[in-house]
Amino acid sequence: MPTQQEIELQAAAFRRLQQHLMQDRTDVQNIDMMNLAGFCRNCLSRWYQEAANERGIDMGKEEARELFYGMTMDAWKAGYQTDAKDTQKEAFKVAFEQNVEKG
Repeated sequence: MPTQQEIELQAAAFRRLQQHLMQDRTDVQNIDMMNLAGFCRNCLSRWYQEAANERGIDMGKEEARELFYGMTMDAWKAGYQTDAKDTQKEAFKVAFEQNVEKG
């Protein structure tokens, strides 16, 4: 079992990753992250939701996304999301199947 210090360091690393994705690199599209790494901001918000639910905290998908993104998905999409190319969409289908549907 991790020590309290390890938990705090893990939490700090997570917060830094969140800041990097939500403030420093808003230009990086979720679809590109998913296609290259097998996860994206939505995955991180889903994992946040799953962790809450496992601990008896009632949290839905939209609430988790808003907590992770710091705004609604509509606001994020309007401010940062670009239209995906057909090639990106095809690659996403494969990445989603390999990384989300099996998870």
